[in-house]
Parts: sequence; structure tokens; C-alpha cells
Amino acid sequence: QMADPFLYNTGERSHYGCLGHEVQFEDLKAYICKPSFSTDKAVIVVHDVFGWRFPDIRYIVDLMAGHGYITICPDFFKGTEPWKSTDHWADFPDWMKSHDPMKVDKEADVVLKYLKEQCGAKKIGIVGFSWGGMAVHHLMLKNPQLTAGVSLYGRIVRDSEERYSLLNPTFFIFGEKDHTISLDQIFLLEDKLKQYCKVPYKIKVYPGQVHGFAQLKPEDMKPDDKPYIEEARRDMIDWIKMFV
Repeated sequence: QMADPFLYNTGERSHYGCLGHEVQFEDLKAYICKPSFSTDKAVIVVHDVFGWRFPDIRYIVDLMAGHGYITICPDFFKGTEPWKSTDHWADFPDWMKSHDPMKVDKEADVVLKYLKEQCGAKKIGIVGFSWGGMAVHHLMLKNPQLTAGVSLYGRIVRDSEERYSLLNPTFFIFGEKDHTISLDQIFLLEDKLKQYCKVPYKIKVYPGQVHGFAQLKPEDMKPDDKPYIEEARRDMIDWIKMFV
């Protein structure tokens, strides 16, 4: 079941020149990009297993900033090695043990404090991809300071009632052909949210899409996937705009 858990093709990637810059506060490093005008709205982007320096995730940060948000992607791996496409999948479960997406509360607090005190942010949303999608699901259950969340193809873990009592509006994005998340799991999530969730939520499955589809840069998209990738990104941004 753990074979190729997050595999999407990270091989051929075009070069990406970033628009933002790196910052450090307390013991966290982060990539930040700000819009051209001043705003008190911010978005935290939670990276996937490939870490905060991965070009695809920086592209997403720049994209959100272009929509008017102070956008930041902290290094949730705290300086430890991200997963590399050359690593062996047999080692993945061990790597995950020391990179637990449910143990991000401390870093989230540090980032929230930085955004409020240093960037003047008053409303803060969060979006996360894969590993980051799992982190977002967790944080939306725990941290009321996050006004809205978007979890993109975070694997669905541990079925317990406290997994569904979201504190603020949360949108779950999945790919229909994601081999790490079955449609059964998605239907179960929907059922349970209907039962337990008291805030707005949304679940959407994008036809034919595999794990990791929504963070591809334009020049890396296949023509058949492009409309779904663009739709998922628009949906993500619309959700944030609605609530943040």
C-alpha cells in the first residue's frame, strides 16, 4: 500500500525564476512573496514531500501573491532533508516517521505570529499540497486563527470523529486517478463531514487527474490535463477569496 506513495513525475521540470525572496524568523526559514500593494490578508502555503525549495511550490506562492495575498511557504521540515525523487520508496515510511504532517502546530504558530507582527496580516488562510494537504487538514481541526483552508490531495488518515470537526471553512481537492487516495475514502470523508462538520466545506474530484496534478507549472502541463489543473487552481483561489 505504501508503494510509490506520492509519486508524480518530478523529473523533467523547466527552470523557474522566483518572484519572492527567502526570510528567516525565530528558527524557521521561509520563502515569501508579497503583492505590489499593501494588504492585511495572507496565505500560508504548505509544501509537499519535496520541501520548501521545490520550484513548483514556489510557483504556487507567487501565483497566490499575484492574487493579492502576502504568501509564505515556511520550511516545515526545519532544515532536514526533503524527500528526493532519487530516494527509494522502501525507505519512505521511515522518512515519514520523522516528517509527520500532523506535527506542524509549532511551526504554524511561529508563522502566524510572524505574519501578524511583521507583515500586518489580520486574516490568514492556508493551502497545502499532498504532505501539505494532510497538514492543512490537521491544522483546520486545531487552529482557529486560520480563516480558511484548502487541502489538495492530502492522504486521508485515521478515521476518528475528531477528524471532521473543522474549525473554519475547508475545501478538499482530489484527483480521480490518484493511486494514494481511493474514491471510497473520499466518499467516506464526505459522509463524515456531513455528520460532524459545522462550518462550510467542499469536496471536489477532478476527472482523470493523478496525485500532485494541481501544482504543475504551465510549461510542464500536458494539454489534456491543463483545463483541470487550471480549474483546480481557480477553485483554490476562489475559496480563499470567499473567506479570507
